Amino acid sequence: MINHKNSLTSIYGNVVMKDEVLERGAVIIQNDTIVYAGPASDIPDRWTDEQGEVIQGNDGYIVPGFIDIHVHGGGGEDFMDSSKEVLDTITSYHASQGTTTMLATTMTAPKEWIDKVLHEVNEYRAQPMPYAQLAGVHLEGPFISPKWPGAQNPEHISLPDVNWLISWEKLYPGLIRQVTLAPEREGAHEVITWLREQHITAALGHTDATYEEVEAAVEVGLHHAVHTFNAMTPLHHRKPGTAGAVLSDPRISAEVIADGIHVHPAAVSLIAQLKSSIHKLVLITDAMSATGLPDGNYTLGDLPVVVKEGVARLEDGITLAGSTLTMIRGFQFLVKEVGLSIVEASQAASHNPASLLGLLDVTGTIEQGKQADIVLLDSSLELTDVWIKGSKLK
Repeated sequence: MINHKNSLTSIYGNVVMKDEVLERGAVIIQNDTIVYAGPASDIPDRWTDEQGEVIQGNDGYIVPGFIDIHVHGGGGEDFMDSSKEVLDTITSYHASQGTTTMLATTMTAPKEWIDKVLHEVNEYRAQPMPYAQLAGVHLEGPFISPKWPGAQNPEHISLPDVNWLISWEKLYPGLIRQVTLAPEREGAHEVITWLREQHITAALGHTDATYEEVEAAVEVGLHHAVHTFNAMTPLHHRKPGTAGAVLSDPRISAEVIADGIHVHPAAVSLIAQLKSSIHKLVLITDAMSATGLPDGNYTLGDLPVVVKEGVARLEDGITLAGSTLTMIRGFQFLVKEVGLSIVEASQAASHNPASLLGLLDVTGTIEQGKQADIVLLDSSLELTDVWIKGSKLK
């Protein structure tokens, strides 16, 4: 649990700023705020004279806390079963892996099930959150294509219905932050238009859309793609499909599950080359309840899942069912297996999702005045410490 007492902490190491790595840098936290981020040699006297905890990161890296906008659970629990205890378990586990902000991600399910998740997450957010902060909810479905259900239960798929969203927004203003849908489905354009008016991320996923259908949806406000390449029409040189539209249109930001299972490293590199420089590459986990636990039998939503050698699949043994990835492992994969720089990986894990959620004025980068959401890594990029809102995770 994070400790919210007033404190001053000085952290020394290589500071990963938005566009560069500042060697021999320092970050100073007072209470929940970053009060200094810069060269260790230039710390103002007012901070060097203060008493407080000093952390020597040596050759390690100080990076902004990770922001996971697509995560279904962890530590044995699923957001679809939300209660205070379930939410504590999920957010505490992912906080221990460097995630400081999350979106509680739902599954394609009956409306009354989603109603309950929204109610529970809204209640949870009304009190101080002790672990990773829930910035809101990501509705992955139920407005998806029955042709590409993936590990979503096709029995619960519905046509896009803007009235559901209007009623939810009235009950829980600002709680829903992202909605994933199939843009080719009847009613999708009306939903996308409404989402953009409410400043909610309109995302494509689990979709049979053609290239042309995606582009038409972008014109009315669609601007994001969930788990790129997975559960969408593939890229072909004469039929670019959904994947081709996502890759080629700079207006679309692209999630990627960087575990080497869902997407080959070469394909992750392709996405990164097209999206990283324009800050549109977003690292996600798509983690399910088994994350952090041994192989065995679990559930994702209401579907049974078998985890073997860390890979989660439905009982058919073929369909991937989320992942057991964590943000720290995804970050390491981007650097060590794909070849991204530490700055590029940090942007994908922190800056870019913060920008998508409209949180960049609060978190997502290490800058003076921002909330102190910080992860300390050693020189091998292994996680050492985590601070959430200025308090060190115990």
